[in-house]
Amino acid sequence: MKFAHLRVDGRPTPRLAVVAGDSAHFLDELLEQPPLDLQHLIELGPGALADAREAVAAAVDAGATGTPVHDLRHASAVIRPPQVLAVGANYAAHASELKLRSESAMTVFSLWPNSLTGHGQTTTWPGDLSTQVDYEAELGVIIGRPARGVHVRDALDYVFGYTVVNDITARDIQFSEAQWSRCKSFDGFTPTGPVVVTADEIPDPQDLWLTTNLDGHILQDASTNEMVRGVAEIISYLSRSATIPPGTLISTGSPGGAGYSRSPQVFLADGATVTVSIGGIGSLTTHCRVI
Repeated sequence: MKFAHLRVDGRPTPRLAVVAGDSAHFLDELLEQPPLDLQHLIELGPGALADAREAVAAAVDAGATGTPVHDLRHASAVIRPPQVLAVGANYAAHASELKLRSESAMTVFSLWPNSLTGHGQTTTWPGDLSTQVDYEAELGVIIGRPARGVHVRDALDYVFGYTVVNDITARDIQFSEAQWSRCKSFDGFTPTGPVVVTADEIPDPQDLWLTTNLDGHILQDASTNEMVRGVAEIISYLSRSATIPPGTLISTGSPGGAGYSRSPQVFLADGATVTVSIGGIGSLTTHCRVI
């Protein structure tokens, strides 16, 4: 199943929907006690997912067409996550091009929740604060149940689903500070979506293709099998020191091709449009404005 948070004109609050083809089926129209959002659905457990699946299937069988997605506006595919974790330098090519060390331990940092935004939205930033704003295509992993002390062989059983993340980064700030959270957590710097695809539709998260298209030019083009540490290893590692709560979003790192490392360098500019795509999930577009 594919879940999205979608806004209808005149209603400021996004509604949880199941996306099938070009149509959205809102759960608050199909269930007597619908989940408020994806986080609520995950917290309710597997039974709630089964109920949603059954309700949508029944509606489609009865001839319901849903609402055309192109008539709606996307909010972040992930809303109210208990935490957003990111893994740095998780592709050898990206670590090398940015001259980052490949540490023996995983590089992990947090992204601030204000940075979350949706597909098709406009991200703005002050031009006097950063002139080197970069793109990073990443696979996002959403945890489905509490994960503590998880073995690598069992780790994927804890995944609820996957999404597309653009880990937008102010490089000039990143390389002037000792931590990476602020440079990646401007408002709107973590677009996610357009959907969250449930784990049953992604049999192998290490067999997905990522691309970044900036104003018609492909600048990143790689497979998730190039990760230094795969999704299962990331979950296992993080779960050793603390419980990973349900709904946590983990952004798993970006492949080579960052704008910072190009000659000449390529950064997100005022009026630019960047689209990050992952096979089997979808394409996430962000419009850029410098203020």
